[in-house]
Amino acid sequence: MIVYAALACLMALAGPVNAAGPADPSGTWLTEDGRARIRLERCGPKQEQICGYIVWMKDPADAKGQPLRDQSNPDLAKRLRPLLGHQLIMGLKPSSEARFDGQIYNAENGKFYEVSLWRETVDRLKLKGCMLSVFCATQTWTETSDALSGQLVGMTGELNGPKADKEWVQPIQGKPATAGKAK
Repeated sequence: MIVYAALACLMALAGPVNAAGPADPSGTWLTEDGRARIRLERCGPKQEQICGYIVWMKDPADAKGQPLRDQSNPDLAKRLRPLLGHQLIMGLKPSSEARFDGQIYNAENGKFYEVSLWRETVDRLKLKGCMLSVFCATQTWTETSDALSGQLVGMTGELNGPKADKEWVQPIQGKPATAGKAK
């Protein structure tokens, strides 16, 4: 009995342990302003990072009915891609503060910003973005489980799913990563 009491005291003094790392933020999230839904999922060679994709937009088309495109992207090859389905969160890495840190892409101006995200509660995600590590803003995203009209519900890389940027594409099960590449 004394051993258990001593162990409990030691654990209380040590504080919370994050041996498992940050809580997994994978899922589909409604942005604070309600203009988009973002799917967060594991990515990277060891699936330890987080990537994010736009899977639904309140207004996915321009005044002419054409899909909104990534017009401000500094990479000319990406300027014609539709915003719906594109990757905006690039391989966030787990941090020692039970968060995932890295970069987020803003299609409105074609720039990348430092970002940190973490689960605040089971169905709430906090996302803190910073410009020049000084000017920061925090949003709360809400997890969703339903699918709205026009929402991409396929797996990443599939016909009715979002498209990963080439550096985040995972090889399909059973196919080598070099398939289709010139030697």
